[in-house]
Amino acid sequence: MKVGDITRALEAFAPLSIQESWDNSGLLIGSPEDPVKGVLVGFDCTPELIDEAVEKGCDMVVTHHPLIFKGIRHISADDPVGAAVMKAVKQGVAVYAAHTTADKVARGVSGAMAERIGLKDVEFLEPGPEGYGLGCIGNWEKPMTGAEAIAFVKERFGVQLIRSSKPLETPISRVALLGGSGGSEIGLALNAGAQLYITADVSYHNFFTPDGFMVMDIGHFESEVEIVDIFLAEIRKNFPTFASYKCANLGRSNPVHYF
Repeated sequence: MKVGDITRALEAFAPLSIQESWDNSGLLIGSPEDPVKGVLVGFDCTPELIDEAVEKGCDMVVTHHPLIFKGIRHISADDPVGAAVMKAVKQGVAVYAAHTTADKVARGVSGAMAERIGLKDVEFLEPGPEGYGLGCIGNWEKPMTGAEAIAFVKERFGVQLIRSSKPLETPISRVALLGGSGGSEIGLALNAGAQLYITADVSYHNFFTPDGFMVMDIGHFESEVEIVDIFLAEIRKNFPTFASYKCANLGRSNPVHYF
């Protein structure tokens, strides 16, 4: 097995060609020709994830967020990104990321969110070319009030708290979702007829919403973390006898802590 075999399987699911222009998805460390004995799948490529890969005998890690995102001016063990880069190179661990590529496929981040809360008649919030798009919008068969929706979303995503605009008292049936930082798409959700928009990283002023519209911020990690299981399923579907693992401490790897 080679690194390129794994990347081709992942890119059949989420092609590199659809990533946003500002993104850095793809093979970040290593060569497609490098041999690989095992793959560890995580959410962020941290020094701890590289250590776990080495402990498990894996020479490749796959994550959602890219390890190298913006330009790196220096590499130092005192910086988490630098430490992860140094460890990966020293230990011969290839690093691959599928970021906005996984955001824009129907079975990706937002699609998983829609399935988790039971939306029906799901379509892309912002359709793109070739059957890809951004976010999702769909319907609840049984409408619920804002307070009921908050309780339901907290339970379905297993979150401790939700940042929300004023809960609607009228029934909500039309729901839009976008995993990760979706504050800039609030207007898109509103114009698409959504009564509720679920996303993350919403800024203060965006919680001032018009009548009949509600915004929930469930957390960046919480909205996207299911993609780890999706990546792992894709690898195992294509290579059922190959050694592939899920990050053992995934649930504790969220850098945001709530008190």
